[in-house]
Amino acid sequence: MARRNQREDEHACRAWQLLMKFFFAQREHLPSWGAPFGLSPVQCHVLHLIEPGQPMAMSRLADVLSCDASNVTGLVDRLEQRGLVQRRPSSEDRRVKVLDLTSTGSRLRRQLLRRMTARPLPLSRLTADEQRALLRILERLVD
Repeated sequence: MARRNQREDEHACRAWQLLMKFFFAQREHLPSWGAPFGLSPVQCHVLHLIEPGQPMAMSRLADVLSCDASNVTGLVDRLEQRGLVQRRPSSEDRRVKVLDLTSTGSRLRRQLLRRMTARPLPLSRLTADEQRALLRILERLVD
């Protein structure tokens, strides 16, 4: 039993390493994806993270970005000045500030996502069955 768990741990570790390698390989494209919109890579990432109609707490954004809340404030200030996000008190806890995309921000996010997926994607090398299996696995990991 211990040998089986060790093998599973090795497979999980290797899978994690490959996922990280894949992620960082794709991350290099962020500057070219955001440049036509005048967005920095981190601004692209923030617009990708905030789902339209699903406000995100600023503290949650700081956690996801692995940065201090004060850094998020400056980032949000710039996005807010461009009319892409709006900051407001949470409906559940007025002490918490949440971010929501504006209609302009939602449109720009759609354009950005189209641009990100317009070129041939590395995942297109997978068969349709492999893509569906990967999708199920990733959804299970994320949820």
